[in-house]
Amino acid sequence: MGAMTIRFDSGQIPAVDRDTAVREIISASIVPVEIDFPAHEGPVVRGAISDVGSLRVCSIKSNATKAERTERLARDAMEPSVFLGLQVSGSSLVVQNEREAVLRPGDLVLYESAAPYTLVDADGIQQVQIRIPTASLGLPGDVLRMISAVKLSPGHPVADLAAAYFRRMAARPDLISQPGAQAISQPSIELVRALITTHLDLAAPQGDAMHASLRLRILEYVRANLRDPDLTAAQIAVEHHISVRHLYNVLAEGGISLGGWIREQRLEGCRDDLARAGLFTTPIGAIAKRWGFTDPSSFGRSFRAAYGLSPREWRIMAHQDPAGLAELRGQNPSRS
Repeated sequence: MGAMTIRFDSGQIPAVDRDTAVREIISASIVPVEIDFPAHEGPVVRGAISDVGSLRVCSIKSNATKAERTERLARDAMEPSVFLGLQVSGSSLVVQNEREAVLRPGDLVLYESAAPYTLVDADGIQQVQIRIPTASLGLPGDVLRMISAVKLSPGHPVADLAAAYFRRMAARPDLISQPGAQAISQPSIELVRALITTHLDLAAPQGDAMHASLRLRILEYVRANLRDPDLTAAQIAVEHHISVRHLYNVLAEGGISLGGWIREQRLEGCRDDLARAGLFTTPIGAIAKRWGFTDPSSFGRSFRAAYGLSPREWRIMAHQDPAGLAELRGQNPSRS
């Protein structure tokens, strides 16, 4: 929930334990993958891993020539996440969903933890990786599949902004660990969402892109109006010049239930506000109302069903035991 940074250097690990320890560290702190290191020198890995709210920022330099998330690993219990990879030096290859992206310094690419992928770099994998829970992005699964392993166009203003922003973030883990740094988590997620939506036409045939674009426009409109307790399907349909039936069909094709999606997004907004130090004295009922919940008892039941704690218990734990709360969230990935 807060911000913290862990630095590590494989050179500080006894040689006899290095291979096993490095693999375990990467599996536990970034993502479980199968890794190839040069046989003649073994693992050489240095870097920093920072948690900023729900983001994990990994700035790693290694001599790993290949990292593969296999079919088996992609079905593990890890919370489904999206990685934004920023190539730091050299060139690398990212493979996912039968697509390949060749990256050079400054290039960006996205790939999902819930599907197999492979990273290859003969000179050692040199990427900044931003790991974001898929649920936090709030985008349809088919959109993420369309955009995975697609090089995000250098020179595009949003891509340039994102590359500069995340490069700077990864370069200054000392700033990330400062009090209040977790406040940049949500704007960072918004930037990644903008990066995806502005590049969708690169990743899909025109008809598919237009259809997916409509779904994204609908979701962005809903996201902007979550705090309106009177938000209805009819209002959303009118704003997009479509029928209510077509609205539901467009969302259903992306595996989205409108009512369930609105409730989940509102609950996430409440959850994040309850964890903010500046809102600790704000009544829970006021926070719920701010996010469109009009019935306090119904809100309390929905919150407990989603996160396993009452709103009050969540708030107390967020401020007294953030590490325990982070562990709880990890145990309930479908609810985070």
